[in-house]
Order: sequence, then C-alpha cells, then structure tokens
Amino acid sequence: QSKPQVLADIYSEPENFLEIEVKNPQNHGVARKMFTDYEIVCRTNIPAFKLKNSSVRRRYSDFEWFRDVLERESTRVNIPPLPGKVFTNRFTDEVIEQRREGLERFLQIVAGHPLLQTGSKVLAAFIQDPSFSKDYYTY
Repeated sequence: QSKPQVLADIYSEPENFLEIEVKNPQNHGVARKMFTDYEIVCRTNIPAFKLKNSSVRRRYSDFEWFRDVLERESTRVNIPPLPGKVFTNRFTDEVIEQRREGLERFLQIVAGHPLLQTGSKVLAAFIQDPSFSKDYYTY
C-alpha cells in the first residue's frame, strides 16, 4: 500500500545530495609567478560535510597535494587522475576551461565516494574550509 505523492515530496530536497562545481577561474600574479585558482562551490546535506553551502578557492597545486594525501589515506579506493600538467599556453581560455572541467570531474568522483566521505580526514576541509592549510595535515 503506497501513499499518494504530494507536491512537497516531489519538489523537496533528495534524502542525500551532493553538488560540486568548479568554476570562476581567476589568474593571479605576473610572468613566471602567474597561477590560476578555481572556485569550489559545494551544496550538500550529507553529514560528512559540516556546511550545507560553501565556496572556497584552490590552485592546481592544491589539488595535486590533495590527491596525493587521498592516495596515502585510502588504500582501498582508486583515486582518479587529475587533468594533466600544461607547460605551454596554460593561461589560454581553452586550456583553463579544460582544466576546470577535469578538476570538477575529479572532485565529483572523490567527494561522492562513500568510503572517502567517512574515512578521509582532509576531504571535507579541502572542499569547504576557506582557511584550509596544507600545513595542518602532515603525512
């Protein structure tokens, strides 16, 4: 015996949801000191994440460090690769957009993994904490 669906059920938040976007790339610095960072926007109701809504900025080198930590933290989970390093024309719109898409795919896979959600000490902080510091996590 099923109960009839009401509009509140149809349009309410799903039981568990996780939306991660990597967007709004920004270039900083000049010449050889130039780098791009990306905004990570997270919306979720999964208990592993302290905030329902968050927005932080991270550089590609932060992602490299994060991936390395995840690999050492979790031997049972196959961590996906990051988009490759780019050595020429890395500040063109096309290269930055390809990297943004790759970083977004990477984060969606990693953040959506149940073992990483419960077992990683660094996952939620990397995605949500604006004062996140690599120095706090020593491996």
